[in-house]
Amino acid sequence: MKSPFFMLLLGAVLGTAALAQQTAPKKKAAAPKAPDPAYAQIVDTPGLPRVLLLGDSISLGYTLGVRAALQGAANVHRPAENCGETARGLRSLDKWLGTGKWDVIHFNFGLHDLKYLDAAGKYVPPDQGKQVAPVAAYEANLRELVARLRRTGAKLVFATTTPVPEKSQGRVARDELAYNTAAVRVMRELGVAVNDLHAAVLPQLAAWQRPNNVHFTPAGSAGLAEAVVAAVRAQLPQAQP
Repeated sequence: MKSPFFMLLLGAVLGTAALAQQTAPKKKAAAPKAPDPAYAQIVDTPGLPRVLLLGDSISLGYTLGVRAALQGAANVHRPAENCGETARGLRSLDKWLGTGKWDVIHFNFGLHDLKYLDAAGKYVPPDQGKQVAPVAAYEANLRELVARLRRTGAKLVFATTTPVPEKSQGRVARDELAYNTAAVRVMRELGVAVNDLHAAVLPQLAAWQRPNNVHFTPAGSAGLAEAVVAAVRAQLPQAQP
């Protein structure tokens, strides 16, 4: 039986999908795509801690669930874009951080570092392209990202990269294991909390992850949101209900 909390998060995720479907234009190819509700600008509730979520499309899937679960406990923000790979993170971090104070920053990079692209930037099999950031480059970039994130004074939480399944476009199954090993080593060395999302999804992976795809079903995104909420709550500056 699913917990009421899980059902709340699932409702938030399904609501996102329904809203996107309702607002998307029908049979008008030239019309712009409806914006992802996760990109919505947040007006802070004064007095609440400020939380920043950084990550790729996996984080987009759980953003609204996290925001709903922490309503009244924290102001939950994210950049209005897919944060992509670590190199993009280094280029864009100042823009994402802005000038406000952050209390907790929950971040992940990985799936876009381990992918293979050709010269045109298209997903290809490993023997037809290059990996965006091999493990050594990924590790070096993470170290720099942590150093810059620490300057904010926020408490940091790194989320491990979720599983890469067989036949996933432009990626090699289980490549995330080497990336997570490097990332966890860095975070432990630097004293950064780790939210092991990889381990969190494994028991339900067959039901939660889309076939031959790194992305998750609404139930999977709700499960991820539950794990992120727990990790963020543990870092909030005061006890939350």
